[in-house]
Amino acid sequence: MISILDKIIVHKKREVEEKMEMVSVSLLESQPFFKRETLSLKASLLDPSKTGIIAEFKRKSPSKGIINPNALPHDVTEGYTKAGASGLSILTDERFFGGTNYDLQSSRFNHIPILRKEFIVNEYQVLEAKAIGADVILLIAACLTPQQVKQFASVAKRLGLEVLLEIHHAIELKHICDEVDLVGVNNRSLKTFEVDIQTSVDLFNQIPADKIRIAESGISNVDSVVSLRKVGYKGFLIGENFMKQPDPAIAFHDFVTSLRTAEQSN
Repeated sequence: MISILDKIIVHKKREVEEKMEMVSVSLLESQPFFKRETLSLKASLLDPSKTGIIAEFKRKSPSKGIINPNALPHDVTEGYTKAGASGLSILTDERFFGGTNYDLQSSRFNHIPILRKEFIVNEYQVLEAKAIGADVILLIAACLTPQQVKQFASVAKRLGLEVLLEIHHAIELKHICDEVDLVGVNNRSLKTFEVDIQTSVDLFNQIPADKIRIAESGISNVDSVVSLRKVGYKGFLIGENFMKQPDPAIAFHDFVTSLRTAEQSN
């Protein structure tokens, strides 16, 4: 049976081909954001004054359906930033996650790094990420070969973008290359969408020590962050936990307050 990820990739390849016919590379390179100096997510995650949390904006997901259709990216990301987020993750996939490039562009006023959360299958999307104001791109090992990861990551580095490689199984460790800056362990299987935090624990020591390590998905409480930080994780990508609340920014603020209280008592 074809998985959700397979369906997404088939659609994404067709979508990118259509975009390439409508918007040329030269037009992408002429966009104002293409010339901006990017911000470092690595540096931000290591900043002790911040939370280590990459706070995500997404409206829906294939596994949960509609999460928050009324939230505005400008308002939510401003709240995330003011409450101490180390970075922002913005979904730009429209078909499956309800996102758009404009969601990222309208969040660019925040002076913290922005990850373009997208299913990258073509070099064109790396250029597009730069053009819409991203600082970091996501490369998903489950839908790319090690050669593609190196190719797309090399393009990103030339553009001044950082690269987050997402893995969810030990077999994908071979996708890690010199051009990758950060490695995220997705606790949610992209095949079944089931979640297991233990995945982050099991893979931590198998990831090269020179890569910033990020735990992703299924982190819904402060205790998970505290325990994963003790394992050694520097970053935590959290979105659904905040986005499912009426006001995600307030939910994030409350989470950060509880996290700081918990860390002071440990």
